[in-house]
Amino acid sequence: MIALRDKDTGADVGTITEEELGFLVDHLEEEFDEDRDYYINQTTVDIMEQNGADPELIALLRGAIGERDGIEIEWSRV
Repeated sequence: MIALRDKDTGADVGTITEEELGFLVDHLEEEFDEDRDYYINQTTVDIMEQNGADPELIALLRGAIGERDGIEIEWSRV
């Protein structure tokens, strides 16, 4: 399993599968090969949904963003 955290607050966002992580890696920009954080906003989530992201991943990310403009998430294997 992969744990997601809000990088700014350290709060747990939830867990995702290896497949869902693969989707994030494939669809989000990485600054370097070992990058483990991403900035996402509602537009990013909408695009991922249109590109076939797992509905559970979409719901998790939307919940993490909430009313904010966006969120920086970081991931780690657990």
